[in-house]
Amino acid sequence: MKDQSFRTLLRALEAQGELIRFTKPVHPERNMSAVEWKTYNELGKSSLFTNIEGHPGWTACSQIIADRRKWSIGLDIPEDRLLPEILRRVRQPIAPVRVAAAEAPVKQVKLFGNEANLLDLPTMKVSERDAGRFIASGISFVRDPETGIGNISYHRQQINGRDTTGFVMVPRHARRIYDKYSTQGKGMPVAIVIGVHPAIFFASGFSTSMGLDELTFAGALLGEGVRTVKCETMDLDVPADAEIVLEGEIMPGDHQEPEGPFGEVTGSYPQPSTAHVFKLKAITRRRDAIFYALHCGFPSTDTQSITGLGIEVATFEHLQKVDGGLDLLDLRCLTISGMMMLVLKIRPRTAGQAKVALMAALTGPYQQPKIAIAVDDDIDTADLRQIMWSIATRVHAGEDVILIPNVKVWALDNASPVVEGVETYQRVGTRWMIDATKPPVTMPKERARFDKAMPPNYDTVNLKDFLP
Repeated sequence: MKDQSFRTLLRALEAQGELIRFTKPVHPERNMSAVEWKTYNELGKSSLFTNIEGHPGWTACSQIIADRRKWSIGLDIPEDRLLPEILRRVRQPIAPVRVAAAEAPVKQVKLFGNEANLLDLPTMKVSERDAGRFIASGISFVRDPETGIGNISYHRQQINGRDTTGFVMVPRHARRIYDKYSTQGKGMPVAIVIGVHPAIFFASGFSTSMGLDELTFAGALLGEGVRTVKCETMDLDVPADAEIVLEGEIMPGDHQEPEGPFGEVTGSYPQPSTAHVFKLKAITRRRDAIFYALHCGFPSTDTQSITGLGIEVATFEHLQKVDGGLDLLDLRCLTISGMMMLVLKIRPRTAGQAKVALMAALTGPYQQPKIAIAVDDDIDTADLRQIMWSIATRVHAGEDVILIPNVKVWALDNASPVVEGVETYQRVGTRWMIDATKPPVTMPKERARFDKAMPPNYDTVNLKDFLP
C-alpha cells in the first residue's frame, strides 16, 4: 500500500524547497504562530519546528497546504489538473480497510486517565486576541447512531484544562448526529484525529450529502482504502497512520460553556459565544508524533485553503451542468478573501452566459462565497493584479455589477446582520456578481476591442533563451 502518513507530505515539501526547518526555540503562546504565518506570508514556505519551549521532544508544523502547489505535491496531481482530477477521482469512492493495532503507528503510545493530558500537546495561541490555546487541526470522527455511517469534519477546540475543550458545532452533519445521541440521553463518542495524509484533509473539508462517509472520498484520492484501526475506548475507526488521536465524548444534554474569541477563517473575530464540551478519555499517538499547528486567522492560511479547495471542486462540478455545459477554464476561491470570493475563468459563447455562470456559482453547495467575479480566457486567476485590471477595464458598472439582496449568507460574514431572535448562524445579506469578461466569442470585433496590449509573440518567447 501507499505511504498514507502525514510525513509523506512533509518530506516532499522539504525535498522541493517548500518547507523551512526551524531549530531555534519558539514559544507556542508568544511567537510560534507569528513565525509560521510570516514564513508563508513573506516567503511562501511551510514551517517545521523542532525546538518548542515547554514541550521538549515535540515537533510541530504549519502552513503545509496553504496553496495549490502544496496541494498538488501532497496529492501527487499536476497543479494545472488539480480540480478536474480530484473531481474525477472522488466520483469513485473507496471504502476504508481496517488493520490490526500492531500495524498502526498511531498505537505506538497509549495514554489513559491522568496520563492523557491535553496540556502536553504543543498547541498554539494563534491570533493575538484568542482566548487561549486552541486545537484547530483536529478532524472529528463520529458515527450516526441510527445508520452506523461515519462522518468526519473540522471542529475547533479551545483548551480549557487537562481533559476538556470546547467543541464548536455549526448546524450541519456532526450537529445532527449529536442531536440524535442527545435524544437518547447520551454523549456523542468522538475521536479527534491530528496529522493525516492530505487526501483526508480534503475529504474532511469537502461538503457532501448527509449519510455519505467522507473517508471513502479520501480513499478515492489515494486510489486505495484508507488504513483504519479501532479506537481504544469506543467503537470508532480512525486512520492507522495518523500522528495523534484524542478519544472522548461530547457531553450530553446540550451542555455548553463560554468559548472564544478566536481569530476565524474570515480573518476577523466573531463575538465570543458558547460551545459544546469535549471530555477526553484517552490519547494514542506515534512515539515521535508531529503536531499539526494549523493556523486559523488572517489569510492566507491552511484553514482557508482546506475549505477553499473543497469549494472549488464542488462548484466546478456544479457548473458543469449549467447552460448545457460552460467553457469553464478555471475556478478559484480566493483565500485572501476569507473564502468569500470566487473567480471564474470562462470563455463566454453567448451574451449573458457569464452572468448565468455567476448566479449558479453563488448558489453552489457551500455558503461561504458572497462575491463572484467572471474573467475571460486571457486572465490568470492566480494573479490578483490581472483580476483587478480586468474589473477596471472591462466592467460597465451599471450593467455588469449585480446585487442580490435579502439572501441567506455565511454565518461568519460579520458585515451582514443576524436575523433578530434567532441564532447567529442565520444571517441575511447581499450577494453580488461582477462580470469582467469580454463580449462573447460570437462577437469577435467587439471582443477584440478589450484585448490586452501584449508584446509580439509573447506566448512563444522563452525568456531563458535570452538571459545571459
